[in-house]
Amino acid sequence: MSRALVPVISRLPMVVRQRLDPKERAEKLRASEAQDFDLVRHETHLRNRSQVERFLPDILGRALARIWIDQTFRLRFSTDPKGTLADYGVHLPDAITIDFVTEGTIRPQVVVYERMAPNVPPRRLLYLQLVMMAGK
Repeated sequence: MSRALVPVISRLPMVVRQRLDPKERAEKLRASEAQDFDLVRHETHLRNRSQVERFLPDILGRALARIWIDQTFRLRFSTDPKGTLADYGVHLPDAITIDFVTEGTIRPQVVVYERMAPNVPPRRLLYLQLVMMAGK
């Protein structure tokens, strides 16, 4: 009996590699990278607090993961989080604001606020922080 945490398939299917010229290979790689780094599969409009609380944590989780590996995306997200999300097809209500916090913390945090009225302080809806855990 195996002591592996994940079952191992003993017979893997044969992989047939296509010969691509360097230009085709670069094009294919760019296309797959673009798809791998999409935050959402299609244009997403979150219209109220309930939708923001339900769907935004997953989207921001993908954004945080990308922040760890893509310095250009990190810089862009840190200067304008809501605008960056809009550029990637995620549109939020005007009352929602997002802060990218790096000071005073080991890991970056994304904090989402809702402004109820102009003279009222914003209410924190949620925050995300990438935490790496290992278990056995």
